[in-house]
Amino acid sequence: MSEEQIKNAVRKHYSELAVMNEICCDSGCCTTTDKEVDVPSESIIPGASCGSPLSHTKVEQGEVVLDLGSGGGVDVFQASKLVGESGKVIGLDATPEMIFRARETAKKYNYRNVEFRLGEIEHMPIESDSVDLVVSNCVLCLVPDKRTAFKEIYRVLKPGGKISISDMVATQESKKIINPEEWAECIAGAVTFKEYRDLLEETGFGEIEALDETHPTNEEMRERGFQVKSVAWMAQKPR
Repeated sequence: MSEEQIKNAVRKHYSELAVMNEICCDSGCCTTTDKEVDVPSESIIPGASCGSPLSHTKVEQGEVVLDLGSGGGVDVFQASKLVGESGKVIGLDATPEMIFRARETAKKYNYRNVEFRLGEIEHMPIESDSVDLVVSNCVLCLVPDKRTAFKEIYRVLKPGGKISISDMVATQESKKIINPEEWAECIAGAVTFKEYRDLLEETGFGEIEALDETHPTNEEMRERGFQVKSVAWMAQKPR
């Protein structure tokens, strides 16, 4: 598979998800959003997350937060209340239908401190050293070139900036032959725990912490040759 094949499959999958508002996939790798989170119902994409990145870090008033793969905007709208009127939250997504949906929701509910930008994580339309906190929920596993993605994350963070990322991690090596659809389901693109930590260290991040969030592997996934779980990663760019 080429990177372009993977990206096309992911865009197709999530554009359909945005329009039809159906579940992310049938593999059981994803979860629904915490019902106690006070956000517009239109922002919630059924089953399109695997953890709760905002619950693992402290968000300060006035901060700039960047949500990678923001989808319908659920984490953006949650973070907008935490940063307050003096802060700002940017949602970045590569799927135009998701961006349209999130912008319409922001306009409908008069969110003034959020914006949604169309772009890829490997080539972010974000200024260097401009973000206090990067969050992401079940998205980095969809990116084919993770090394470039983490370099971009590091670039846009301010010195001392942090990441809080919930993502799928493989608990064993996956099967060698996969298809783009399996990648779009958040499972085929998951790397191992060691590979993930190595990527963070190679990029330059420090104070790396990891927290198991869920163990979603089911029989159907095992039969297809995949075993994954959700892990929350926290790390910091040195000052």
